[in-house]
Amino acid sequence: QGNMAFAGKYEFEGDENYDEFVKKIGLPSDKVEMGRNCKIVTEVVQNGNDFTWTQHLPGGRTTTNSFTIGKEADMETMGGKKFKATVKMEDGKIVADFPNYRHTAEICGGKLVEISTTAGVVYKRTSKRIA
Repeated sequence: QGNMAFAGKYEFEGDENYDEFVKKIGLPSDKVEMGRNCKIVTEVVQNGNDFTWTQHLPGGRTTTNSFTIGKEADMETMGGKKFKATVKMEDGKIVADFPNYRHTAEICGGKLVEISTTAGVVYKRTSKRIA
């Protein structure tokens, strides 16, 4: 698999438990509607342990998190909240603890699989590689 497995561009393909998850984390309803079945394009630039992770949302809005594995970084949540997190690599997965959920990302069969867990709700988002 190697360390460079994440670099690329991925387009949203499907998700599970979205509504339940965003309710649990208290996402405002306008953001909930915006994120539902949203064709998010995720672009990952990777240079060794340095990552730039950008999500392009319809309407030209983007969220970018830049981080280095094992070092604390300034991050932003889906809802736009700023926080600090130390992103780790565990078994080939990127793992980050957000303020109210744990987020993992891995490449599985050429797809980007992201899982967020909070209070027993598991939200899974799958994106297919487009570049």
